[in-house]
Amino acid sequence: MSAFAAAGTSARREQLSASLAAVHARIDQGLVDAGRRDRVTLVVVTKLFPASDVDLLAGLGVSDVGENRDQEASAKVALLAHRELLTVHFIGQLQSNKAGSVAHYADVVQSVDRPKLARALDRAAAEAGRVLDVTVQVSLDAAQGRGGVDPREARALADLVAGSQALRLRGVMAVAPLGADPRPAFARLREVGDGIRADHADATWVSAGMSADLEAAVAEGATHLRVGSAILGSRQSHR
Repeated sequence: MSAFAAAGTSARREQLSASLAAVHARIDQGLVDAGRRDRVTLVVVTKLFPASDVDLLAGLGVSDVGENRDQEASAKVALLAHRELLTVHFIGQLQSNKAGSVAHYADVVQSVDRPKLARALDRAAAEAGRVLDVTVQVSLDAAQGRGGVDPREARALADLVAGSQALRLRGVMAVAPLGADPRPAFARLREVGDGIRADHADATWVSAGMSADLEAAVAEGATHLRVGSAILGSRQSHR
């Protein structure tokens, strides 16, 4: 590595370290404000950022990263120098015909929102000799194109996942409605999760909250936060 490249890497590491510290401070304050004594898992969303950033994050103690696009994610994960340190979450909308690819590199699929996808992932993971952790994505606004099962159908989908050979039901996930107060939506997600957990005690995850609304998610009991731009910066500037 040239001195110029090393300097650039060092500067990027310092930038990521400072951003991580700021986000952790927000999370810690949110836990205090909510009167919570537990911890949350920070999933750093690395979509559109290079594998070098992911490796730097691993070196800074990040244990969980999230990717949205199969083609990008599969290539990036193959390049990671510290793959063994990371839990890779697939968090984007997923077509059933991509299940075979995702099942080979992801550890978690957070965006399971229909039976066809659950069955495809189950077959693919079994063929790969793996077990995937899964959350059921719940639609909180019925918006087209954002994914998510109707809250009234979430328990049936959770039952299907829980009965699968190579999928492990972990809980629920959702994205807050655009342009609306996220707190009521996240409260609804928690209710759906509570209903599922009544039948599946291990389905304890509530994945909610991103850079702009993580405090609201923490206040409503989120166990996992999916944060990208607050840590990595503007994606457009790094493309």
